[in-house]
Amino acid sequence: MSLKIVIVGGHGNVSLRLARLLVAAKHTVISLIRNPDQEGDIEDTGATPQVLSLEDSSTLDFAKAFEGKDIVYWSAGAGGKGGEERTKKVDYEGAIKVFDAIEAVQGPKPRLIYVSAIDLRDRNSPPPAHYNEADIVLSERVHKVIPAYMHWKYEAEKVLVARTTFSWTSLRPGGLTNDTGTGKAALGKTHLSPTVSRDDVAKVLFLLATRQDANGIGIDIVGGENPVEDELDSAIKQLQTEAA
Repeated sequence: MSLKIVIVGGHGNVSLRLARLLVAAKHTVISLIRNPDQEGDIEDTGATPQVLSLEDSSTLDFAKAFEGKDIVYWSAGAGGKGGEERTKKVDYEGAIKVFDAIEAVQGPKPRLIYVSAIDLRDRNSPPPAHYNEADIVLSERVHKVIPAYMHWKYEAEKVLVARTTFSWTSLRPGGLTNDTGTGKAALGKTHLSPTVSRDDVAKVLFLLATRQDANGIGIDIVGGENPVEDELDSAIKQLQTEAA
């Protein structure tokens, strides 16, 4: 079945890879970008570019872009540019603008597939039980290096999980690389390493387009040795059982 899809943050490294996969599978894809100079890169993927800014465009503008769509992918972010103020503006306020826009769609709401980050949690509580010593050390280092990013991503995801008017799935990558994808990863409740290829993250996002059984759960992804299809099956079954 051909789906109508919007990618928010369409010029990102993962988004460009994702758009190619979706278009190759005969889905209709609109990639939202803030800079018209990026239109050629979007067209090269086979997707249709549309200029909308998370910082400057209104909630209504986004709601109009989402009307009649089956899926909205959030794969946007400040990318560490502009300091904490812009990180908050894009990664938190921009995300909430998209949540609000989905809720404002007249008629059926599109499903949201949200690219988040691994290890978003209350730092005043103990680490998850499945973390080992290496995870705890890495967690401390990451939160010290990019504290604003981790904070605002966590705040945005807390808002997301409280929304009930649309379906959502959160994919939470660990450290990313531009290495050629292997088609393998670890998904579910994972450790915080090793790193994972953007190719493989895009592949999982692509697979999630037809996985309605992943609604309402957050899935970690890091590098691994098992095929992503098998890992996704196992992760969805485990996490949905725990959420029931």
